[in-house]
Amino acid sequence: MPKLKSLIELEENRAFQRFHHLIRNMFRFGAPFDNLYMQLSAQSVLQIARQRTPPLYFGKAVLRTIIKLFVCGLAPVIFDAHVRAESDRPNVLVIVSDDQGYMDAGFQGGTDVPTPHLDRLAASGVVCTNGYVSHPFCSPTRAGLLTGRYQARFGHEYNPVYDPLDANEGLPLSEKLMPQYFQEAGYRTSWVGKWHLGASPAHSPWSRGFADTYGFIGGGHAFNNWKPNERQYTLPIHRNGKPIDDVPEHLTLAFGQEAADFIKRNPANPWFLYLAFNAPHTPHQPTVEREQKFSHISDPQRRRYLAQVSLMDDAIGSVTSALSDSGQTQRTLVFFFGDNGGPVKNGAFNGSLKGQKGQVYEGGVRVPFIASWPGKIAPNSQFNSPVISLDVLATSLSAANIRFPNDKTYDSVDLMPHFRGDVESEPHKALFWRAALGKSLAVREGQWKLVRTEGNTDELYDLKVDIGESKDVASDQPDIKNRLANSLQSWTKELVDPVFLGSSVKTEDWGPGGQNQKNAPKKNNAKQNK
Repeated sequence: MPKLKSLIELEENRAFQRFHHLIRNMFRFGAPFDNLYMQLSAQSVLQIARQRTPPLYFGKAVLRTIIKLFVCGLAPVIFDAHVRAESDRPNVLVIVSDDQGYMDAGFQGGTDVPTPHLDRLAASGVVCTNGYVSHPFCSPTRAGLLTGRYQARFGHEYNPVYDPLDANEGLPLSEKLMPQYFQEAGYRTSWVGKWHLGASPAHSPWSRGFADTYGFIGGGHAFNNWKPNERQYTLPIHRNGKPIDDVPEHLTLAFGQEAADFIKRNPANPWFLYLAFNAPHTPHQPTVEREQKFSHISDPQRRRYLAQVSLMDDAIGSVTSALSDSGQTQRTLVFFFGDNGGPVKNGAFNGSLKGQKGQVYEGGVRVPFIASWPGKIAPNSQFNSPVISLDVLATSLSAANIRFPNDKTYDSVDLMPHFRGDVESEPHKALFWRAALGKSLAVREGQWKLVRTEGNTDELYDLKVDIGESKDVASDQPDIKNRLANSLQSWTKELVDPVFLGSSVKTEDWGPGGQNQKNAPKKNNAKQNK
């Protein structure tokens, strides 16, 4: 008996020296656990303890008590409480379409393309009838979304060209991105789809908070039958930081399936998923079968574009089905919106809105916008005050009980109190836009919007009665025009010059294998590689 007692004490001492790591993680909010821990016995506790060697933080008496809890069979109770806390933390899914027209969805009132899956998502939550993005084209919008800040605050005002040799071309590394907050809080994080925020190793998604990654790094891509190489639109797909040779049957459907698989792999752990489609951006390459469904559309550009929208809707259906099948619909906050207004020349239809992609009129920055969270957001509802894609950060962090940063100026607002009706005031006093280094500017305050374009006098529109910005009332409302002009002037003083000029000075022939790189002096290439 004395020998047995000594052995037990020795084993306990080893456990006291090693086991604290497991206990600390058990109580750490957000720490992931395998179901194996639910089966722990006194013996398995000691076996795990032998594998842990960090210094002792807990007193022996405390650890002895905890081990006795395991021996008494109370460990499952503790772990069950932890698992319940994990399940109470919502997943966050952000879905972005690419170059989708304002009216090209059923829930927007469009009739040219059936979008049953998007329509069901809209019916499950709120449609923001005055939903905006922070820029009238691609990459800057994404930079604003992932930071919760107007991208002109940190110099991201142009589209970066795919150039892995340029360590400056992309979303500045001074900015913390949305997935990093979730990752620090113990969330699984995933990016699927289009990146377009820089191609250098430091700018890549796997370096900026995304653990699971699948997609292409550039700004555009073919949808089928490409031969992978280091050129825009035929770049290899990357999976978890590694290029792969796979060419899926159709890229849009592949993105939907990849996102669905991620959801199914994580039924119990909270996750953040950024699903950025490149549909319905050009090139329009729908499947033959899907294009035939729109054979009644005489314009071939519009026909192929609509088929691409339809395929994207199917892909979104795969994602929402994965949520339902895995029992995660009720605890998932979902956002859907377009990255900018639709380009009419490419087949998009913006309805009565003036302008299109690239312009700060409504047709360039006003987008289809949905938020859904069953049980938290009322179904079949509308929210009519202006909101912006920047608000996704604050809304998502608040939902996940993650502290919102205060290290710099943020423009993101938590929309949930507004969706619930707890707050009567509008989320934003004003929304702002700047493009092309100030050649295009706009501000919206309530129903009024001022537009300033290079070489023209300021224009003022009353969006309450003139959503199409057809009647300039600046001369009729000089006080309002001056107030908005002053507000815009104050805002621009907070901005910085672009830190890279991207596609405004480079062509898509700049990347590896392109003529610009081939012709560049070797010393320049060497400098870029440092």
